[in-house]
Amino acid sequence: MARQSDERETRDERPERRSPAAVPDPATLAPAWREVVATARRSTRDGLVVGTSGNVSARVGDTVLVTPSGVPYDALGPRDLLAVDLDGRVRVGHLRPSSELPLHLAIYRATDARAVVHTHAVHATAVSTLVTELPAIHYMAGALGGPVRVAPYALYGSDELARHVLAALRARTGCLLRNHGTVVYADTLRRAYEYTAQLEWMCQVWLAASAVPGRAPALLSAAQLDAATDRLRGYGQPPGPAGAPPA
Repeated sequence: MARQSDERETRDERPERRSPAAVPDPATLAPAWREVVATARRSTRDGLVVGTSGNVSARVGDTVLVTPSGVPYDALGPRDLLAVDLDGRVRVGHLRPSSELPLHLAIYRATDARAVVHTHAVHATAVSTLVTELPAIHYMAGALGGPVRVAPYALYGSDELARHVLAALRARTGCLLRNHGTVVYADTLRRAYEYTAQLEWMCQVWLAASAVPGRAPALLSAAQLDAATDRLRGYGQPPGPAGAPPA
């Protein structure tokens, strides 16, 4: 996913409310819903969230599939499919959306995100209480667009928190939330989750290195991180069948 440039104007995250579109067909949303549930369950299994904390969403057209509030992820099934429009109106489903829905919708309205993962990962949350920006401990910060900022604290589920996060995400695809956790967006749920795991790992590395008595971690310079960011844009396989050589 192309990251936002520093000069890019953030799209208005609060557009005029639109007239409700036709109700989406649940059958067409089912594959994306299965991926949302699988990702949420993985976040619990991998220790990035505890209980029903954290939330996951995916955008399909102008419809957003999002995990519901207070429901254990292993209890979610096909009949629990929950879809809202970009104004937050429930279009499919009977459950109440995640309390962090305003945060997810703000990101979708302001960026080209197609998936958002929010966690309460232990090391990332710890780091969020110590610094205003994750020190450049590893070049994988470049995968998120550069040094990872910490959004100021605000009450969970609030419009204020959503505004803080959008500011921290300027020219970035991930950030920390003060005394709260992480938010990462991408063009796919797989990539959003992988970058979330990388962010948690970088926080763990920095905490471990910082804990060595009498020593300070060596950090990457801005030039070194910029070079890594540029290199990471071409990382992985080219588009097309897996393993196929470039045309």
